[in-house]
Amino acid sequence: MSDERLVLLTGATGYVGGRLLNRFAEHGRRVRCLARRVEPLADRASERIEVVQGDVFDRASLDAAMAGVHTAYYMIHSMGSSEGFEARDREAAETFAAAAKGAGVKRIVYLGGLGDDDDLSAHLRSRQEVGRILAASGVPTIEFRASIVLGTGSLSFELVRALVERLPVMITPRWVRVEAQPILITDVLAYLEAALDLPEGTSQVVQIGGEERCTYGDIMKEYARQRELWRLMLPVPFLTPRLSSLWLGLVTPLYARVGRKLVDSMVHPTVVTDDSAKRLFPAIHPVDMQTAIARVLKRETESVAETRWCDAVSAAGEARTKGAADVQFGPRLLDKRAVDVDVPPAAAFAPIRRIGGKNGWYYGTWLWNLRGFLDLLVGGVGVRRGRRDPEHVRIGEPLDFWRVEDYVLDKRLLLRAEMKVPGRAWLEFQVEPTDGGSRIHQTAVFDPRGVSGRLYWWSVYPLHGLIFGGMLKEIAARARREAGR
Repeated sequence: MSDERLVLLTGATGYVGGRLLNRFAEHGRRVRCLARRVEPLADRASERIEVVQGDVFDRASLDAAMAGVHTAYYMIHSMGSSEGFEARDREAAETFAAAAKGAGVKRIVYLGGLGDDDDLSAHLRSRQEVGRILAASGVPTIEFRASIVLGTGSLSFELVRALVERLPVMITPRWVRVEAQPILITDVLAYLEAALDLPEGTSQVVQIGGEERCTYGDIMKEYARQRELWRLMLPVPFLTPRLSSLWLGLVTPLYARVGRKLVDSMVHPTVVTDDSAKRLFPAIHPVDMQTAIARVLKRETESVAETRWCDAVSAAGEARTKGAADVQFGPRLLDKRAVDVDVPPAAAFAPIRRIGGKNGWYYGTWLWNLRGFLDLLVGGVGVRRGRRDPEHVRIGEPLDFWRVEDYVLDKRLLLRAEMKVPGRAWLEFQVEPTDGGSRIHQTAVFDPRGVSGRLYWWSVYPLHGLIFGGMLKEIAARARREAGR
């Protein structure tokens, strides 16, 4: 699909906007991204994606960015701002709406929040006021109103994940039992993109949600079930929004200011009360909450094989991200190491493709064998499977107590652990060319299951420096020896 209508996208460095940009790029849309800082989006520029500097508070920059635009997406809000965010949201929306009207933009698309107009938090009240301001400009505005968005890296999902993963026993205040209608991020993106193809006309408010109504407590229980975690929830009536936000700041990635605004919104039901989405978008069928969580967890597993991503890291880790939409804030722990060798990539990769089986693990082999023996004692596969071929591997085949999840000759080997561990684990090797030869990257990844998983990681972490560090040095030494260096 290729569409020559020009789309203006704000918020492309944000959570939803970044994913929407990826979707537009995949579908061949012409997109102009407006950002205060263009550096984070510089690598996204292409023949069909333009990146321009501008600010929604600066009318002159908006006038330039709006030139020739058919549809403008307003994907900005002030969840993380300090006091006075309502006035800033109002000013930004008024400036954007006036610029869109002046440029002859045919449609504005905006993502707001669900909630009864008469019973809203300050944050949701501001979100809905922004929608009214945009529509009042005279430019036809499609205002989507969504409840909880489920997706890797989404604020609500990371809140649920952190609480369930870290707390075997949870004290649950009233907001955990308030009804909502969670929706999968890919369904949100489908609605946002489909708005481009609506007939031109009047402004409309479209309520969007998943297949069913449920509570945050239901989401937590389903997440725990799919992660095979036992969790006890103890309802209490006395935890105020302020105390809840401080509590969230202690046990989740949220800081208190964002937590307070989120909790203030949670205490009000956010459910779909009309059928506008079904009438306007009959081809879109949002999934239920159980399916949404399953897809999020599945995508996280696949992302290890498909992308390089940024997660919570150990002391030896480093943050790295490919693009705004690739950033994830999951529970994964990383141990990342690298070494430079003065040999070409094929020579640097040779010891890596031979690893395991009778070739061994190059360093601390007796420790690897001990780990395999302990795995056998608890019903695991141990290291008895070896490897099929001493020189080459294939995707999907076993390699000792690992399985080959991705393999690109002379570039990448990704192994997924099949030993018994309280979580999921991967070991990745990558080789890239440098001016003086090659750089070998080694990354151990662990996705812990609950408290026991974290205790396991930190209990064996002192051995990482010995085993993984020694293995990487020996791989480099073998590569040099085999290349005659």
